[in-house]
Amino acid sequence: MHWTLPAGIIFLFFISACGDSKKPSPTTKQQAASNRSMRVDAFIVKPTTISEKIEVPGTLIANESTEIHPEISGRLVKLNVAEGKFISRGALLAKIYDGDLQAQLRKSQVQLDVALKNEERSAQLFKIQGISKTDYETSQLNVANIRADIDITKASITKTEVRAPFSGRVGLKNISPGAYITPATVLATIQQVDILKLDFTVPEKYSTQMVNGKPINFTIGSDKIYTAKIMATESSITEDTRTLTVRSVVQNKDITLVPGSFAKVMLSFKPDTNALMIPTQAVIPQARGKKVIIYRDSTAKFVDVTTGIRDSASVQVLSGLKQGDTVVLTGLMSIKPSSKIQIGKIINTTSKPALQAGEKQ
Repeated sequence: MHWTLPAGIIFLFFISACGDSKKPSPTTKQQAASNRSMRVDAFIVKPTTISEKIEVPGTLIANESTEIHPEISGRLVKLNVAEGKFISRGALLAKIYDGDLQAQLRKSQVQLDVALKNEERSAQLFKIQGISKTDYETSQLNVANIRADIDITKASITKTEVRAPFSGRVGLKNISPGAYITPATVLATIQQVDILKLDFTVPEKYSTQMVNGKPINFTIGSDKIYTAKIMATESSITEDTRTLTVRSVVQNKDITLVPGSFAKVMLSFKPDTNALMIPTQAVIPQARGKKVIIYRDSTAKFVDVTTGIRDSASVQVLSGLKQGDTVVLTGLMSIKPSSKIQIGKIINTTSKPALQAGEKQ
């Protein structure tokens, strides 16, 4: 038996087959999409002048400061510590009982008088050969020994007196008269506050700019600005923190400046006229380092960069870019290496003239 399809059905199948052959395949769609370029905004790198400023913590210290200790042990019979008052160098601060030493001194002086008379008689006898030279030299040696004992006793008496090593302000006393004290006992402290110093630390990369005589400004909790000048730096950089300790001399004399006070130190550095600044949004953080995308020959190229100082809108690029490079600002998460891109708009941003210290390289 033979089946014959109607002519209309055959015609519909023919039309449907012809229509399907004209539709693009999925592979053709992907190729067309890949050939389309993404439009992005960009920034052209050019040199910028920046003046870097940083703020670091500091501490005020006295020009001279020490604890006052006795040199020997004994009973304290006099304490002349005027708490919070200024005293002059050499002023008597404390006296330890020295009655036994004074008695020993008087005894030695009597012995010296007798020894001198014996030496005189020995000299006369030696002239007439009444005694030997050895006997005469023995009398001379006795006189010398007694004089040495007197010097030792006087030195011990001097140690019973505690005097100010320099002019300055005395702190609070820690002992009272009548107490038995030892060289480990702290009688009080003394600080030379007519001249103050300011200690602070700076990151390693600024160490070469910490030169003697460089002026700096600082505050101590108010809006009033004080001035200091760098006098010296530590001989090496601290390995744990990679910082350099700097010491400066305060130029102002103000009763509000007290040793131990916290200070906010403001440092300014020479302007950099060739700094390469780009918008912060152009930097892509990576697990190790940072990258930016640059436009070159209508394609996206990823380059590694090293950043320096930054502000709220811009960041300095120390390596990886050069003047004239076109940095991509938008669509960063959608762009793949070597993909086609088009520049839609050039963003013209400028960095601020003064930038805060940024991250470490």
